[in-house]
Amino acid sequence: MAEVMASAATGVMGSVIGKLTAMLGEKYQLARGAEEGICFLKEELSTMDAVLQNLAEKDDDQIDPLAKDWRSKVRELSYDIEDCIDRFRLNHSHGGSKANFVRKAVRKVKILLQDRGLAEEIQKLKSLVIEQSERAKRYDIHAASPQPVLLDLRAPALFAEARDLVGIDGPRKEIIELLTCEEMQHKVVSIYGTAGQGKTTLAMEVYRKITEAFDCRAFVSVSQTPDIKKLLRDILSQISNNQFDDQTERWEMEQLIRNMRDYLIDKRYLILIDDIWSVAAWELIESALPRNDNGSIVITTTRSKTVAKSCCAGIGARMYEAQPLGDDDSQRLFFKRLFCSREDCPQDLRKVSSDILKKCGGLPLAIISIAGLLANKRQTVEVWVNTLKSISAAVDKDSHIDKMKRILLLSYFDLPRHLKSCLLYLSVFPEDYLIDCRELILLWVAEALIPGQDRESMEQLGRSYLNDLINRSLVQPAKVGVDGSTVKICRVHDVILEFIVSKAVEDNFVTIWNRNGFSQNYICNKIRRLSIQKDISGPVEEMVKTIKHAHIRSINIFGCNNSGLVKHAFKFLSNQVLRVLNIRGLRVDGECYLGQVKRISQMKYFGIINIGPSRGCELPEDLEKLQHLETLDISKINIRKPASIIQLQRLVRLNVGYWMQLPDGIGNLQALEELSSIDLSFQSVKFIQGLSDLTNLKVLAIVWTDATEVRDVEGHEKQKACISSLTKLFTRLRQFSVVGHPVATLSFMSLCVSTPPPLQRLVLGELISAVPHQISSLLNLTHLRIGLWGEVSKEGINILASLPILVSLSVFLFPGNEGDSGIFHPRHAIKSQGFQSLVKFTFRCWCEGALEFEPGAMPKLQRLKLVLPARCQFKYGDGGLVLGLQNLAGLKYVDLHIDWKAATSDEVDSLEDDIRGVAGVHHNRPIVQVERWNQNLMAPRVQP
Repeated sequence: MAEVMASAATGVMGSVIGKLTAMLGEKYQLARGAEEGICFLKEELSTMDAVLQNLAEKDDDQIDPLAKDWRSKVRELSYDIEDCIDRFRLNHSHGGSKANFVRKAVRKVKILLQDRGLAEEIQKLKSLVIEQSERAKRYDIHAASPQPVLLDLRAPALFAEARDLVGIDGPRKEIIELLTCEEMQHKVVSIYGTAGQGKTTLAMEVYRKITEAFDCRAFVSVSQTPDIKKLLRDILSQISNNQFDDQTERWEMEQLIRNMRDYLIDKRYLILIDDIWSVAAWELIESALPRNDNGSIVITTTRSKTVAKSCCAGIGARMYEAQPLGDDDSQRLFFKRLFCSREDCPQDLRKVSSDILKKCGGLPLAIISIAGLLANKRQTVEVWVNTLKSISAAVDKDSHIDKMKRILLLSYFDLPRHLKSCLLYLSVFPEDYLIDCRELILLWVAEALIPGQDRESMEQLGRSYLNDLINRSLVQPAKVGVDGSTVKICRVHDVILEFIVSKAVEDNFVTIWNRNGFSQNYICNKIRRLSIQKDISGPVEEMVKTIKHAHIRSINIFGCNNSGLVKHAFKFLSNQVLRVLNIRGLRVDGECYLGQVKRISQMKYFGIINIGPSRGCELPEDLEKLQHLETLDISKINIRKPASIIQLQRLVRLNVGYWMQLPDGIGNLQALEELSSIDLSFQSVKFIQGLSDLTNLKVLAIVWTDATEVRDVEGHEKQKACISSLTKLFTRLRQFSVVGHPVATLSFMSLCVSTPPPLQRLVLGELISAVPHQISSLLNLTHLRIGLWGEVSKEGINILASLPILVSLSVFLFPGNEGDSGIFHPRHAIKSQGFQSLVKFTFRCWCEGALEFEPGAMPKLQRLKLVLPARCQFKYGDGGLVLGLQNLAGLKYVDLHIDWKAATSDEVDSLEDDIRGVAGVHHNRPIVQVERWNQNLMAPRVQP
């Protein structure tokens, strides 16, 4: 039976009513009094739900304190009732078919005793429900008419490009002039101002627009509860191109600071440190940044003027106060979101628009939020005037920060109930966390926040919910797909997150642990969802007691460096109502034993990611009992004993480490739709043959690390099995990725049926000598990534160009067998024929090679990413490595990575100047971002 969604205001009311209905309809032998009690609970809760739904539509200021208290008690009561139901259904779940007579008899006696206890518990719950019903009548808590709000799921969000942000040109130019003067002294600028004023946007624009040559760059965000060690590791990883990554996990603070200073001491660096909350945090970061008078630049942002003064204590440092937008810029930002331009705004709405903007005080975040609110209402004077009245009541006589929060409150109460729950769920993620949108939607589904019976339609509905939150400016897109309509990565503005957290804690929707300890709702309420966001090395025993709490529905853990918590990890799996266990970034010094599943048959999402350098992690002994599990993500940990995986009948997504050997019988997982990333050289022939039985498989990622295996008998059998299975799967796969030995991968493609296969995304990560001609038959392909040895032939380019709906192409070009022996490759010419749908083109060249775009080439291309060796810049004559950039009519972004290896500084500068010069006169004025790699491998200077 499908679970009905549970809104933030009604708790799990919809879900519990659905389960009560199911219990009455299913053939359970209920103890005396239990069935009557269940009928009563269902009817009474349905009545209460109508009242709660109307209370959910009202601003908290409009709700009587007695009604608020009643709402909270009913919400908690609904949780307790659902927990009772789940325990009952768990008791009646069927045991293993191989259980003997004695075990079955013992189990029946046990269930009978438990059912008697259930009847008693239902009577207690019935008394509590009657008490709350009488209380509602006593205090006249009834269903008031909700405020009229017309809601509309809009088309995918419109994403403003950074260069189009209003009010930024003047401040950006002013700050850049401060930072790029002739003196080579160390420079610092600290941008400060109130929340929602666009400090981060301004700082990022300065960071991107500074075009001077730097040896290294880095951008980090500090947040309110910073992990300074992690932050310093992040900076060091960026400035050193990850060369210290394997070591920094073990370094203490002093060693991190010392190594960063040593690395930067003779370099010219540009570092942006966003959102500093305290002087102490800045002082620790500053101690790792040497003042070397090489023209290095540090940019900081903060809400605190005191912190800004601390950042600017020294020569060459300036404070810059972010200013609110003026009237013209406020109007441009407001009308762009609603009408594309001011001229498109109906005349009768201009006066009320002006009054609304005055209430926003020039705060960009406030303007965007109000525009998002109005975008979902009718464009009439009456509706907008009513909105103005609500804004006026909320923000008058408040400070700027209070004004911003009150505006967000209006946006929140304008949301339909289902979006309130989904928005509040974002509070489980830490500040500045980049949220994978697919993962977020799967978590929403696992938490029963999305209504429906069909899982696929629920995921599609979850995507619509996310789009709606983005359209309303409550969630920000961080990475958008090539098609422009799908957000892959999102984040929540820190001001909005503060608001969401406060509401989630108030409603006991989420309990949070960070460096400040538990959120306020820990002491007085039962924990329903637990988010552990920082190290808990101190009170680990207290946390373990919390984990054992019987009412926790989900546990999310982010970036905790705590071995003590991992030692008790098996206690996660003793919660009867646990639906989600999502561990991200835990470090394990030693082994991780997850113990027994015990009684958590409700779990739907189980993910343990980036658990660190452990010596191994064992899956729970009785994992097969998780018969509701849909997502199992153990892709980045060393798992032993995975045999029970193949018994998870409802498993839809299985992500494992490529080094893991899986048991035979993969074909048993008939619900499986996604499988990645398995190394076929570690699997048996029987396992590879079983892949063809996965009739619902849509996404497959395989690895073949040992190419020599195909030469022995077993390897030959594996290759035959691989070709056979992939040939069958190819009629169903939507996404396919292969890294490693290419022979088996390419052989099956020629066996495809005449009808074009449904494949949309293909990754050929292993290097091959030429573009396979079979690719031309993949007429549904939209995304292709391919690695090649040597040059790309004209025939190969024509094959790629013929794909009719290809929107994203990545070509990785490596030296052939001759290596860098002086073989000169001609330019790769892109003609006007073909590539008619291409929007993004990535060309990574690690050998001698150049590009030329002829007139009319790639007419829809917007994003161009180039990785080029500067050592070849002067070998191709005028124009250097790239010709015809001006012929790309739709170009908006150029991401240039320059490889310094064996190159001179003149070659590097010439390559960058060529690209920037052409982009500067292009009719679109595309944004150019440049990074320089391998400076330490540049050609030695020639002595005069």
